[in-house]
Amino acid sequence: MANRLSMEMHQIDIKGAYLNGELNANEVLYMHHPPGYKVPNAGTHVLCLIKTLYGLKQSGRWWYQKLTSVFIKLGFKQCAMDQAVYYRVVIVKGKLTIVVVHVDNCSIVATTLRLIEELKAGLCEHFEVTDLRELHWMLGIEIKHDCPGQVVHLLQCLYIDAILRHYNLADLKPLSTPMDHQVWLSSEQVPTSAVECAMIRNVPYHEAVGTLNWAALAMHPDIAFVVATVACFAANPGPAHWEAVKQIFHYLSGTHNLWLTYGEASSPLEGYADADGSMAEDWCAISGYVFLIDGGAVSWSSK
Repeated sequence: MANRLSMEMHQIDIKGAYLNGELNANEVLYMHHPPGYKVPNAGTHVLCLIKTLYGLKQSGRWWYQKLTSVFIKLGFKQCAMDQAVYYRVVIVKGKLTIVVVHVDNCSIVATTLRLIEELKAGLCEHFEVTDLRELHWMLGIEIKHDCPGQVVHLLQCLYIDAILRHYNLADLKPLSTPMDHQVWLSSEQVPTSAVECAMIRNVPYHEAVGTLNWAALAMHPDIAFVVATVACFAANPGPAHWEAVKQIFHYLSGTHNLWLTYGEASSPLEGYADADGSMAEDWCAISGYVFLIDGGAVSWSSK
């Protein structure tokens, strides 16, 4: 939507995010002195925490509440449908600023550059902020924005290349489909011999499915169905299941440099959905949907 409305796109990083969370008066936490930082006359005394630290279970929650309170002070409202999105709008003057937050990474879009600079200055009064300027990277996704042409491109090539190298699959032969439609996967395809058990024991099945799941969630609706399928067998995978996982990597090795593009064709929100109750082994319905704006997918799922 920022691309369609020709809005400015910037990004900032808040340093030491969890160190900004503040504990309330009813939450008293103590800790030992960190190694090398104990005061000589401290004796047996311990430290009482005033703010949160990395490693505390409640740090994420208190950081979220601190950040929300700061945005409210700056005149922002919280999106009712997505609590990680904050916005400030002046309808009369046509001013709109939207911030999308991922822990300490904030992507900012606004109708003018001045609005972004005002927001950065406001946040600097409360946090230590690193100004990353125009939005080029977000959570491992490369972003190219052609503002005059109103086209934005997204690419996850470096992430896919990294996971291919991590699993020693960088030299895989590309395949045109992420799943072999002639292969039927089931829970009966578990290891049946000592050799198969030893082989699958050394296979990083859970880790590989997790890395693929991020790719499917972030930028690749084309592998959403097959990733959800192989995830069903994570409890006791067999050789056939691992081969299915490797085929996804085969497919990504040939499509890793394809861009997800918005704006080449102007179109309103359109969606497609489907469901099938006869394909799953346990006869549970499999449902999927995808929604597109201006020629690119913006939301998708396969469950």
